[in-house]
Amino acid sequence: MDEKESYKKARKRVDELKGFYEHLIVYVAVNLMLVIINLVTSPDALWFYWVTVFWGIGVIWHAIGVFGKLGKNWEEKKIKELMEKDKRK
Repeated sequence: MDEKESYKKARKRVDELKGFYEHLIVYVAVNLMLVIINLVTSPDALWFYWVTVFWGIGVIWHAIGVFGKLGKNWEEKKIKELMEKDKRK
């Protein structure tokens, strides 16, 4: 793999990670606002959790798409990554 391809691959990965973290931040911020709105306007009828649950499912799918399943393969990759990081110190 040449330098240009390597850069494109790394750039794509960074964009995926950035997209996920932006999604997560928006999810938390919007849901906090919805909880406050719900509790102030109609504390006897809690509806905010529907948004939290269904949007949360979307966030989980996004995380799986970006990070993959955290299985044995992930563990081995992470171990190698951390070992490489230690070598560079």
